[in-house]
Amino acid sequence: MSRTHARTPLRTAALAGTAVLTAALTACSGGGGGPSAGGAGGNGKAEPETRITVNLTGERARPGSPIEVTLAEGELTRVTVTDSKGTTLDGKVSADGRTWTSVRNAAPGTGYTVEARDANGGTAKADFATAAPQKVNKLSLAPGKNSTVGTAQPLSIVFDHPVKDKAAVERALKVTTSNGTEGSWGWMQDWSGKDRVDWRPREYWKPGTKVTLDARLNGVDSGPDGGWFVRDYTTGFTVGRNQVVKVDLDGHRLKLLRDGRLVREVPVSAGTPGGEKASWRGRTVLMSKEGTINMRSETVGLGDAYDKMVDYSMRLTWSGMYAHAAPWNARYMGNANRSSGCIGMTDDDARWVYGQVQVGDPFEIEGADAKGTQALNNGYGEWNLSWSEWQAKSALR
Repeated sequence: MSRTHARTPLRTAALAGTAVLTAALTACSGGGGGPSAGGAGGNGKAEPETRITVNLTGERARPGSPIEVTLAEGELTRVTVTDSKGTTLDGKVSADGRTWTSVRNAAPGTGYTVEARDANGGTAKADFATAAPQKVNKLSLAPGKNSTVGTAQPLSIVFDHPVKDKAAVERALKVTTSNGTEGSWGWMQDWSGKDRVDWRPREYWKPGTKVTLDARLNGVDSGPDGGWFVRDYTTGFTVGRNQVVKVDLDGHRLKLLRDGRLVREVPVSAGTPGGEKASWRGRTVLMSKEGTINMRSETVGLGDAYDKMVDYSMRLTWSGMYAHAAPWNARYMGNANRSSGCIGMTDDDARWVYGQVQVGDPFEIEGADAKGTQALNNGYGEWNLSWSEWQAKSALR
């Protein structure tokens, strides 16, 4: 049952519980004390009763839809809806003044207080609560909050549980940029097997662009087996230097360009062509700078071919392709591809490249000595799609 409150003196409001929550708003008369709802005014006549309905009632109302407050006659002058955390919901009154609708959906497991006033001065107050979620969906965001990244870094969201209603989720994701950058969301299955959505600009970011994500997900149902979102998320980052790493697999060279100008060129030895040890080609993105790590061949399906501590490791794919120091392969650098899939450099060259690159920098890898183009979800492979192909992956297209 909803909880009701009466207000006195002068202006009183009575609420009556019906199939939908119903409140009567009564204005004071020109006579003495304020009458009750439907009571007699100073002239002895019963005052007209103005009634209001709220679409959600009780202690276990279903979340996920806007809160609507509707007046039977007259006009609403003010509606205030406050949740149990003290947050006031924004809303809009219809053109005829009779209905107020919240901008956001009612969130699960939340109590709400509704207060309304009509043009005649009548007031009403009502409380209701939404049912707690049986399952909660959460997410992880990349890049990190307040980070500075390269010009190819997408916004990337991976969800804990399946997202069946992708359109509803995508509508709740708002990207704002400091310079009106054009971009689009695209859905895929992450390398981990979870649902993922990325926001990619049409072209590489302009240096200095500030990007903000406001994920207004509280109260959004991700669909069967996914559960409800019970909070909002925000993150933001800044785009750093304009630089691109170009790798020529056939020429065995790596070039770092900044603002379109060559900074340095170094010899490399990439993956052995003709099998699973070959490197991927395509436009990829530097995912992380991991320093010295242990690389073991069995983790990438290559048996017991190697088990090494590797310096200056720069991750390019989830499947295990890195750029890194490979002094054991020095005799091949600049003339042959003889690694197990990674782009190897001398210690000195790898140290220099590692110090220059930013997470989010594009690595543009070309050449016939490859096993194919990097897959969309194997790291950040979206730059290998045309703009129209990428837009088609939005749930709102």
